[in-house]
Amino acid sequence: MNGTMMQYFEWDLPNDGKHWQRLKEDAAHLKEIGITSVWIPPCYKGVGQADVGYGIYDLYDLGEFDQKGTIRTKYGTKKELLEAIDALHQNNIQVYADVVLNHKGGADETETFKATPVNENNRHEAIGETREISAWTQFNFPGRDGKHSDFKWHWHHFSGVSDDEQTGENGIFRIEGENKGWAPDDNVSTEFGNYDYLMFADIDYNNPEVIEETKKWIHWFITETSIDGIRLDAVKHIDSVFMKDLIEDVRKTYGEDFFFVAEYWHQRYKLLEEYLEEHDYSISMMDVRFHYALHEASKQHSSFDLRRLLDGTLYKSNAEQAVTFVENHDSQPGQSLESYVEPWFKPLAYGFILLSSYGYPCVFYSDYYGYSGEVDYNGCQREIDKLLYVRQDYAYGKQNNYLDHSNCIGFTRMGDEKHPEGCAVIMSNGDEGSKKMYVGKLHAGEVYSDLMENREEEIMIDEEGHATFTVNAESLSVWIKK
Repeated sequence: MNGTMMQYFEWDLPNDGKHWQRLKEDAAHLKEIGITSVWIPPCYKGVGQADVGYGIYDLYDLGEFDQKGTIRTKYGTKKELLEAIDALHQNNIQVYADVVLNHKGGADETETFKATPVNENNRHEAIGETREISAWTQFNFPGRDGKHSDFKWHWHHFSGVSDDEQTGENGIFRIEGENKGWAPDDNVSTEFGNYDYLMFADIDYNNPEVIEETKKWIHWFITETSIDGIRLDAVKHIDSVFMKDLIEDVRKTYGEDFFFVAEYWHQRYKLLEEYLEEHDYSISMMDVRFHYALHEASKQHSSFDLRRLLDGTLYKSNAEQAVTFVENHDSQPGQSLESYVEPWFKPLAYGFILLSSYGYPCVFYSDYYGYSGEVDYNGCQREIDKLLYVRQDYAYGKQNNYLDHSNCIGFTRMGDEKHPEGCAVIMSNGDEGSKKMYVGKLHAGEVYSDLMENREEEIMIDEEGHATFTVNAESLSVWIKK
């Protein structure tokens, strides 16, 4: 069966504590449309109730303790989270949790220690003397009172902070001390000299206590929630040697099939390839460049050359490791990495990722259910439902590509023993078009129609197994046996 992931959240969901309940109620429907795994938002206590989940305060608090002015997270309580996971499992849907290991925010107390202010554009370059600063680095978790773990975080567990409370100065401060400093350049992105520091109090994975506690936490978390996989947030900022060690440690206990997908947000394929190589190609990665290609195609209309859609993508070079996505919470309008795929192009983009043989496609919550914030777009549920239907029943077997025209491309799937029908997919970012494509001699004489209902005619397959398939201007057609 073709696996399909859904990212079941977006940035602007209402802070009503009902999200886990909605997910639980939606589980049977998700199974019905062909979703086989769900990526859930960070489910831990953040710096406040409205936190989307990336401002991590306490990884052990899944909506269980009165901390940061709330028991529930933005999404609900721990009990509701576990019920939602259970409902998904009952429907044979895997659950991937978003795990944020780069930083901690919302500390309980300040501490004083030595640090050096560094250049934000080159973190190796000091821009002042090493001095005593005061910063929010002490995490006592008084509301949890030692339950699940009695570990307390202090300044020496971190490598950098962004504020000196003594002077009120903002910037980036590298924490000094024995065995302190940024992660080695080889192990993190070298943007800005060394991109170890991203935000809040940056966790030091060179510290043995931190390594031990993080491993202890991840085993507790997997056992507590029964998740099937993890989406690793912001890996280009985290020591990759530690990350490899952590992944291997998890798989020793939970098996080689425990799923990991890493988010390394960069368009250069080489950097993602290097990261995959470091992990012996044992993990998946979000195909960031392919997302940007879809974004550019949607902006440029017919001036974008569709033959170049796959240039520099994981999809092209490491399809087995590629998680393909059209949109996510970071790329949606108003976010830091905004790179929105325009609505007219979304059905084409989903047609490409859902019906091709490459990659592990991920459907974005708001493209299916509509956006909650300022974005005026109700999603393309009708189109995605049709594409998911074809993905479940027709999109199998060998793929023949016809990426041979700047504005009109297509591909066919030949089917397999269990799904012999196959399908033909054609899209245009310019004028109405057509393409002669091969679907197989066994289909000779069969009549095909466009499941998307964009074209009204019917097409007969010739005796050699070919037909000329048509598509409207700026549109997608998916041809299957009538």
